[in-house]
Amino acid sequence: MLRNRRFSFAVLLMGVLMGFSLAVPAALPAFVGDQPLPTLAPMLEKVTPAVVNIATESRVERAWSPLLDDPFFRHFFNIPQKPREERIQSLGSGVIVDSRKGYVVTNHHVIDRADTITVILRDGRRLQAKVIGSDPETDVAVIQVKETDLSSLPLANSDALRVGDFVVAIGNPFGLGQTVTSGIVSALGRTGLGLQGYEDFIQTDAPINVGNSGGALVNLRGELVGINTAILAPGGGSVGIGFAIPSNIVKRLMEQLVRYGEIQRGQLGVVIQDLTDDLAQAFGIHQNEGALIAQVMPDSAAERAGLKAGDVVLSINGKPVGGAGQLRNDVGLLRIGERIRLDVLRDGQRLTINATIGKVSSSQAPRWEFGPGSASGATT
Repeated sequence: MLRNRRFSFAVLLMGVLMGFSLAVPAALPAFVGDQPLPTLAPMLEKVTPAVVNIATESRVERAWSPLLDDPFFRHFFNIPQKPREERIQSLGSGVIVDSRKGYVVTNHHVIDRADTITVILRDGRRLQAKVIGSDPETDVAVIQVKETDLSSLPLANSDALRVGDFVVAIGNPFGLGQTVTSGIVSALGRTGLGLQGYEDFIQTDAPINVGNSGGALVNLRGELVGINTAILAPGGGSVGIGFAIPSNIVKRLMEQLVRYGEIQRGQLGVVIQDLTDDLAQAFGIHQNEGALIAQVMPDSAAERAGLKAGDVVLSINGKPVGGAGQLRNDVGLLRIGERIRLDVLRDGQRLTINATIGKVSSSQAPRWEFGPGSASGATT
């Protein structure tokens, strides 16, 4: 009897405890087994001081009304010829990449035509910046602030990125202030979007919005893998398709912008196109392997190097070429006078050709052309 009473009491006590536990909201434990819960906080504490908000102000002259465009109307009412001046403010983001010299990388469109540029650090300091160099073709700009006690981000090797790698986007969306979002690398080498003259984007699903432009895309080690630059936003907000300029490209552009104040973009002097299925089969290679030289410009760097129409460029400086767009991008990042090594396929034989990047002439200015089917060509 006593044993049965004890058993009943134990069952009742378990029921009360279980009922009580169900009534209390569940909380995450501090540890899972003997391991602490994963968090990005320690990494972000080191990274976020190097990501800045950028505020710009521009002055533009605008008429009070469309009627003021009519000279008779202005004369009749004795209205001055000079239109009124209007101030336009905009917000963006940037990344400190050299704390000693105060260099900040951002997007060209963030600081384009700005009369004043103010860099706002995470600790609230507001610093005036000047433009060192800017390139609208790649949408990259370098500005400089004069300040001590700055933090900077190391640049990662963006060529080592893989689809599925975790990344974190940091910026100033909608002027809210520094904001962190996370996601993965959704795709690599995105081109042909019509966003910029030269495109080789990292695609990510980390939410990026207006104001994130120029901000950081970092890996979980806190290294800069890209500069956030654009989104596809049918409804005006993030739908999980954002684009960043790879850090390797940013590094090459920054070196030229700091040294020359501009990109001294050169040219080979060839018209190239993607390989069609039939052409790839005829050459015995994959369709996404290489770019076909359709024409060699006279008195060009390509002609002097010995390139010929019908050659298929397989790699440039050891980097495989995936198509005409990629080859155009790779050449577009090179400086005038820079020597390159091209691996080409000619009449079934693989050759190595050395060339020196030449100047862009007016008759050979880069342009996109679209041929029959899906083939596209470009002068590079």
